[in-house]
Amino acid sequence: MARQLTGKLVVATHNPGKLKEMRELLAPYGVEAVSAGELNLPAPAETGHMFSENAAIKAHAAARATGLPAFADDSGICVEALDGAPGLFSADWAEAGDFGPAMERVERELRRRGASEPEQRRAHFVSALILAWPDCHEELFEGRAFGAMVWPPRGAGGFGYDPMFLPDGSERTFGELSAEEKHGLHGSRGAALSHRARAFVKLAEACLKSPG
Repeated sequence: MARQLTGKLVVATHNPGKLKEMRELLAPYGVEAVSAGELNLPAPAETGHMFSENAAIKAHAAARATGLPAFADDSGICVEALDGAPGLFSADWAEAGDFGPAMERVERELRRRGASEPEQRRAHFVSALILAWPDCHEELFEGRAFGAMVWPPRGAGGFGYDPMFLPDGSERTFGELSAEEKHGLHGSRGAALSHRARAFVKLAEACLKSPG
C-alpha cells in the first residue's frame, strides 16, 4: 500500500513554470509546498538514463537535505521522427531557460527529415513523478500525453515546448489551453489532460487525502 502524504512537502525544482503547475495541482489537497529553489538547495546532477531515475535523484536529494517528504518530476518531449529526441535532454535544448531556440531546433530537425504531415510529426510528453521520504521510501507515478508537433508555435500559456504541442483530440496547443483545461482540475479529464497531470492523478489517488 502506498504511503500517505500530509503536511509540508518540498517540490524539488528550480523551474518556476514547473513549480507553478505543481502548486496548482497540489492546491486542492491542503499540502503546503515549498520549492528547492526557494530553500536555496543545490540542484543535483541528473545522471540517470531514464526520466524516473532523474526524478528520484532530485526527490531524494531534497528529502535528505530538508528532512521532509519531497516531490520531483522529470519530464520531456519525445518526437518519433527524431528517434525520441530531445527526450531526457529536453531542457538542455533550451538556451538559458529560453525554449524558443529549442522549438526552432525541433522544427529544423523535422524539416531535415521531410516530416511535414501531422502523422510524420507524432510526439509524446512523458512525466515521471517521484515522491520520496527522508527514510528513502519512494513512490513512482508516470504519465504520458500524445499528440503532434505544430509550427509555428501557438499560445503563451504553459512553458517549455507547450506552444508547439497539439494534444490528440484538441484543436489548441498546450500553450493555448488554460491551466484548468490542461490539468483537468475541474473534472475535465479528456484528451487535453497533460502528462504531468496524468501522473499526478495517480499520485493523488494513492498518496493524498481527497479534498473536502
